[in-house]
Amino acid sequence: MSKTWHKHKMAFLERNANRGSISTGPYQIDNSCKFEADNTEYLERDPSSAGDRQKFTTSMWVKRTELGQASTIFGVYPTSSVGDTTVMQFGFMSTDKFQLGLQTYYVFNTARLFRDTSAWYHIVVAFDTTQGTAANRIKLYVNGIQETAFDVEAYPNQNHTTGVNFTEPHRIGTLISNSWYFSGYIAEVNHVDGSQLAPTDFGEVDDDSGIWIPKAYTGSYGTNGFYLDFADAANLGNDASGGTDFTKTNIAASDQGTDTPTNNFCTLALQVRAGTSSEIGPVREGGTYMKQDGVNQYVGFFGTIGVTQGKWYWEVYVPSRSASYGLVDYIGLHSMKTIPVGGAATGGTSQCNYVLHYGDYNATVNGTNSGQNTAAGLPSYGTDGAGKTFGIAFNADDGQITYYANNTRIGNAGIDIFDLHDDMAAGTFVHPFIQVYDNNLYVNFGGCSFWASPSDYDKTDANDYGSFAYAPPSGYYALCTKNLAEFGG
Repeated sequence: MSKTWHKHKMAFLERNANRGSISTGPYQIDNSCKFEADNTEYLERDPSSAGDRQKFTTSMWVKRTELGQASTIFGVYPTSSVGDTTVMQFGFMSTDKFQLGLQTYYVFNTARLFRDTSAWYHIVVAFDTTQGTAANRIKLYVNGIQETAFDVEAYPNQNHTTGVNFTEPHRIGTLISNSWYFSGYIAEVNHVDGSQLAPTDFGEVDDDSGIWIPKAYTGSYGTNGFYLDFADAANLGNDASGGTDFTKTNIAASDQGTDTPTNNFCTLALQVRAGTSSEIGPVREGGTYMKQDGVNQYVGFFGTIGVTQGKWYWEVYVPSRSASYGLVDYIGLHSMKTIPVGGAATGGTSQCNYVLHYGDYNATVNGTNSGQNTAAGLPSYGTDGAGKTFGIAFNADDGQITYYANNTRIGNAGIDIFDLHDDMAAGTFVHPFIQVYDNNLYVNFGGCSFWASPSDYDKTDANDYGSFAYAPPSGYYALCTKNLAEFGG
């Protein structure tokens, strides 16, 4: 391993503390499934016969993209004839703590929060209610480490019988079909009927980096176990272990992602508000969609991955023009040098129009000077921007940015970013940045391009990563951890 690679990998680790987000190790996960609460998306399967209802293990990798909402990632909800004694669910509370519940009697709420939308969590829930020691009956592991600090901790009675592996609806992405929907990505789902397993059956510590990474599960699945690898876009409910497939509800081929625990892609960050608005606008569809129609304030979003070097490409699609305020979508860059978490990041002394790049303090707009950053040939798009896909090619090595509209360059090539380049040289990370006023906007970093048919987003970078509408310019790459490993941060 080169010292350069080690330096850049450690920089990423320092900025993204959760494990499971660096592409190391021999086992690779190629696909995930994107779930969106607003679309009531979930998978469901009803076993035809009962398995072991006291011993089972569920392992899955999860990347959250919306915070502050109660959501279930796996649950079993009984029919009315059975009653509520078989209910089991686990997911996230509206407080962003993790919750595991059996009926309403045995509930576990973690003391810590799960608010990192930049990284993947490996969740393992292992049951064996036949255990004599109460604390051994349910074990929760996150990124290979057992959770032991709970605000609420109530273990079931010995030999308690759950609805898991019974002939009841088993759902991924919701508990019941009208609430508690999950928003984010789920990958590598292993459910084992009949065994209480350890996280080391599904993951391991990478010797080189010291982070928790996935490994292939090689054991038996039991009577009602299943394995979802989401490799078949046409059938994202496929049980790759050979069992009965899950039925899809509102899940389409475009919900297949290449954002995975072994190649983590940039998405839109939720933790930072940017603009004059006191509210944080919602981010939807796996951190790729800003739904801002009717929000008459400037609301901005940072990408979850920042860089100091390399050449990077992403796309933004403008679906329509607001009838009230026109097309006000700001597309470019920003550092977080002076932006506190939860604080406002404004454009400086004057608002900006259409396509731009942001600096630390002020922005250059329409080829005119505004504040510290000055550059000629920065493009602007008004009403003609609706229905176009804008490509952003960011050369962090040379401190330049180039814009494209439907694969045709607009404005000058290699527009200097001045102050931002100086900041990067000093070690400040620069992030993709988008600010919206009363408009909806889509961003595509390559990990999931849900808003169109997959055949419309079948272009990749030269390393065969990402799913884009147009091929990135030569030498430019998708913002993902595999490319960061090669080209640095």
